[in-house]
Amino acid sequence: MARNKDQAPEEKPDHQEQVFLREVDEAVREDQLKNIAARYGLWIFAAVVIGLASLAGWIFYQNNQDEASGLRSEEYVAAIDSIRQNNLDGASKALDPLTDAGQPGYRAAAQLLQANIALEKNDPKKAIAGYAKVVADDSLPKPFRDLALIRQTTAEFDSLKPQQVIDRLKPLAVPGNAWFGSAGEMVAISYLNMNKSDLAGPLFAQLAKDDNVPATIRSRALQMAGVEGIDAVEMDGDDKKAVPLKVVPAEGETKE
Repeated sequence: MARNKDQAPEEKPDHQEQVFLREVDEAVREDQLKNIAARYGLWIFAAVVIGLASLAGWIFYQNNQDEASGLRSEEYVAAIDSIRQNNLDGASKALDPLTDAGQPGYRAAAQLLQANIALEKNDPKKAIAGYAKVVADDSLPKPFRDLALIRQTTAEFDSLKPQQVIDRLKPLAVPGNAWFGSAGEMVAISYLNMNKSDLAGPLFAQLAKDDNVPATIRSRALQMAGVEGIDAVEMDGDDKKAVPLKVVPAEGETKE
């Protein structure tokens, strides 16, 4: 008991001091908050309002984008349906709003379809201009621009010099590229037109051997490779080197 009595006077002041310090600390904090509110209250309120307004604007923008995408989708489907019904004028009219759409994918697809429709209506000049517009628009996805370049070059192939075709399409005329089949065939034909069989034959052989190239192009390439004296069937699958055909002399002829 004596020990407890000896400790009591020491513990009591410590407790009171802690309570006092806590009250002082709370008072200081309250005073600091009042000062902050007095100095920066307007700015804090403005920041909160701006933040909420920005959030509301973002939500509104997203909703508008979703609605716009839905509308673009309906317009595009309507154009496709018109094409299936051979109503080219109706399809062109349905595509008009899409040619200036904010969504790059829909804009590119609409411009390509408009150009295709112009070709179907025997207006190659308008079609070529439409493809060229897509090719020149860097804001559009590259696959669309590459496709437009293929279509543009196909449409004006007969009026281009072989070297122009090669310069345009050579970057696409490589194995592994999505457009290797179409681009490679036009480049190979251009080599032939320039009397460069040494370049045309191996390229035809590569086309014939590539399983990713459409079957129709592979079939034509196989025939052209044979004409150029290259056996595409016997090509080495690893290094893609072309093997020349063995020429068997006809009866009565001597092999030189």
